Amino acid sequence: MKKLFNKKSIPLLLQEAQANEHGLKKTLGMWSLIALGIGAIIGAGLFVNTGRAAAEAAGSGVTLSFAVAAIGCAFAGLCYAEFASTIPIAGSAYTYSYATLGEIVAWIIGWSLVMEYALGAATVSIAWSEYLNNLLGGAIPYEWCHSPFEHKVVGKSTINGIMNLPALSILAILTLLLIKGTQESAIINGIMVFIKVAIVLIFIVVGWSYIKPENHTPYLIPESTIGHEGIFKWGWGGVLGGAAIVFFAFIGFDAVSTAAQEAKNPKRDMPIGILGSLIVCTILYILFAHVLTGIAHWSEFSKGGAGGEASVSYVIKKMVGFEWLGTSVNIAILAGFSSVILVMLMGQTRVFYSMSNDGLLPKLFSVLHPKFKTPYKSNLILLLMVGGFAAFIPGSVAGNLTSFGTLFAFVIVCAGIIMMRKNFPQLERPFKTPLVPLVPILGILVCLAMIVALDLTTLSVAAVWMLVGLLIYFGYSKHHSKLRNDAEK
Repeated sequence: MKKLFNKKSIPLLLQEAQANEHGLKKTLGMWSLIALGIGAIIGAGLFVNTGRAAAEAAGSGVTLSFAVAAIGCAFAGLCYAEFASTIPIAGSAYTYSYATLGEIVAWIIGWSLVMEYALGAATVSIAWSEYLNNLLGGAIPYEWCHSPFEHKVVGKSTINGIMNLPALSILAILTLLLIKGTQESAIINGIMVFIKVAIVLIFIVVGWSYIKPENHTPYLIPESTIGHEGIFKWGWGGVLGGAAIVFFAFIGFDAVSTAAQEAKNPKRDMPIGILGSLIVCTILYILFAHVLTGIAHWSEFSKGGAGGEASVSYVIKKMVGFEWLGTSVNIAILAGFSSVILVMLMGQTRVFYSMSNDGLLPKLFSVLHPKFKTPYKSNLILLLMVGGFAAFIPGSVAGNLTSFGTLFAFVIVCAGIIMMRKNFPQLERPFKTPLVPLVPILGILVCLAMIVALDLTTLSVAAVWMLVGLLIYFGYSKHHSKLRNDAEK
């Protein structure tokens, strides 16, 4: 039993980080890391989940929901920043938990990150396909942009989906880009970040003059509102419920830490990349939500076609003379989706890379391309996994699992900082998380609160997912663990 909690020594991890001549290329600077974070963060969550969270739980207080989610992310981000600067090696939360909490915890985190990165990339690629078809006016035949499990009725006939070709195509293109190199991927990501941030800023600036103060009154949903029964559906409880919904909009800033081994100066640049991208996105999110719920009352987002994905388009129609923004927002959403997919695919392969180097996954996941120095086999295997899901499974299957996987990782990283401070007090820390253990404990509590606010179905599916992961660990990883095998020699 004790061996399940074997820890990988931090001095050994630091040696691995330094012995990088034949490993991942160091190509990312400070601005590339900030852009990587913004690229992962600003995506569908902002455009889709803001109206949904306002209508279902928070009302105009969705701005406060973003603040609550950001606080939870900030606590976790401070902990990530210390880890990433102290142990600059690929693997993110998986690597950190291996060093502080033990192998079994590291495996559980690595497995939960699949929900965040791989499942998230598949889900976002399906949404990318839907928005592309909308932008093209439905030019893509239904059969080739939907899974075999989906159908629609036209007159007396039924059209069945065959495969989601656009979703598979964007995954293939971005996978090839990642194989070509991290620096090239960062350049393309930077262009997409510029496009979507510019359009978000235009929406905020133009929409500000259309805000009606009465739409923000009352700011929170009253207790007696019909359809809002339940502790997380009104008032301050609704703010927390809204935070659990909009938290999806923050997913991705932790992906910056997966690129630590490819940063030119990780001790300085990793904290700036993680916290800088988080600060920029939080400010944009709160301003965006304030404008959205100021132009239209939150209750309008739950009526007919105005709610959910159409909320932003619905609001833009109220901005007379700026209808062109609707097309621009669709372009921003496509750019946002693309950069999120790119960073999620990159993050997942880096986690697989570290797990493979530790023997918990087969060796082929850590094989690097002889010229590009990228884990190309892992990229291709991930394309088969994620592409298969995106092409043949409906996007609704994923639900809030991505949020669960991320929140769970945040909890473990916060706990890991407390353990690392206790067990390695003399370790050189280029960046130090302030007010330890208060900040990590607050991060744990806020993230656990958002996990509890998730729906029961999501929590049940996540439990099954974790059980499958444990079966794989005890069936394969436990017997191939390099740390365990070295200890037994």
